[in-house]
Amino acid sequence: MKHIIMTKLLLIFCLVGLDVNAQGSLADLDALLKSVQDGSFKENTQNRAREQEFVQNRGRQQQLLQEANAERTALEAESARMEREFEENELAIAELREQLAVRMGSLRELFGVLQQAAGDARGNFETSLTNIEFPERAQFLTDLAEKMGSTTELASLEEIEQLWFELQREMTEQGKLKKITTRVVAANGDEVNKEILRIGVFNIISDSKYLSYNSDTGTVSELLRQPQARYLDSVEETESATSGVVGFGLDPSRGQLLGMLVQSPNLRERIDQGGTVGYIIIVLGIIGAFIAILRFIQLMFVSAQVAAQKRNPGKASKRNPLGRVLSVYQDSKGIDLESLELRLGEAVLKETPKLQRFNMMLKVIGVVAPLLGLLGTVTGMIITFQAITLFGAGDPKMMAGGISQALITTVLGLCVAIPMVLLHVLVAGRSRALVEILEEQATGMVAEYSEKTHQSS
Repeated sequence: MKHIIMTKLLLIFCLVGLDVNAQGSLADLDALLKSVQDGSFKENTQNRAREQEFVQNRGRQQQLLQEANAERTALEAESARMEREFEENELAIAELREQLAVRMGSLRELFGVLQQAAGDARGNFETSLTNIEFPERAQFLTDLAEKMGSTTELASLEEIEQLWFELQREMTEQGKLKKITTRVVAANGDEVNKEILRIGVFNIISDSKYLSYNSDTGTVSELLRQPQARYLDSVEETESATSGVVGFGLDPSRGQLLGMLVQSPNLRERIDQGGTVGYIIIVLGIIGAFIAILRFIQLMFVSAQVAAQKRNPGKASKRNPLGRVLSVYQDSKGIDLESLELRLGEAVLKETPKLQRFNMMLKVIGVVAPLLGLLGTVTGMIITFQAITLFGAGDPKMMAGGISQALITTVLGLCVAIPMVLLHVLVAGRSRALVEILEEQATGMVAEYSEKTHQSS
């Protein structure tokens, strides 16, 4: 009733707040008042009806309460019965477990070994290459290991025989070379059905390439980077062979050694590790080798010409050093001995630089190359120490770049210096031999001219 009174008061306040000058709204106010009276009458009628219904149902409420109490009593009795049954079942289960333990006896140890064997076999089979061909056995071994771990289930004779069969099949497949058709992920990411060759449980190959098996996803894929060519040649021979013995680069570690072999840098990558200093050393080596080979060929050709000239000293040819010296001797007849000796010495001195051309450059390259290697070593060590200062010595990869440069430049310097020294000795020895021939012939000509002069006098 309170909310009705409040509604009336609110309407009275609203009426008081209306504009006193609104002359045409009196009829609307009467209609509003009549509507409020009708709503109040209707609400009073509903409240009286609810009160009468409550009074009529009072006797029914007592009956409902009695029914609820009876239902609660029955449920409490049922709960007590089920608790007693639960306790009896617990005792029965404990007794049955004791009987099971007594009856199993030594079989418990047998099933424990069986569980361990199933678990170990599952781990080995999942990473084995034979799993490509027999993927269903993993689920069987998993179910068997779980069953053996349970205290209420035992393995059947058929399951034990199946486990023995899987172990025996794995041992047998280890010694087989078998071709299998499966899906292979190519290096470009495409998946194709391809025939692969499984070599025991060690390697899988196809199209003269090594493949890898991912046991987590169960996929076979090409190695993004293949090992050196000498290993790939053995792969091709193995694939094409039909009988006999073929050499093959087998990985007994089931992929670990192959992975490290693939990660090892090739010759180009090792050269790149030397950096700028390494490239300079290589360029010097190429230049030195080109000069040494060219000079050696020239000196061999000159040696042949000099040898031919020695066999025919009477006919001097100006196309070889010895012929030019002989020409000086033949053009200097009638002069005194001392002048002849000076002219022949001058002729030999003119030929000597031509014969010893570029010898000093070869010697310089042989000396500079190891010094450049030492420079690269020092530079690499500086880089390494800077990495240690910034990042510490906990991560070896941070220092690998500097150490690689330090070692590679040293190796490159020695690889260039040693051949350069040998080539310099070879070329210098050949040119020195030719100079000695010229000096020998010049001395002989002076002696011959001296004898003729004494005989004529």
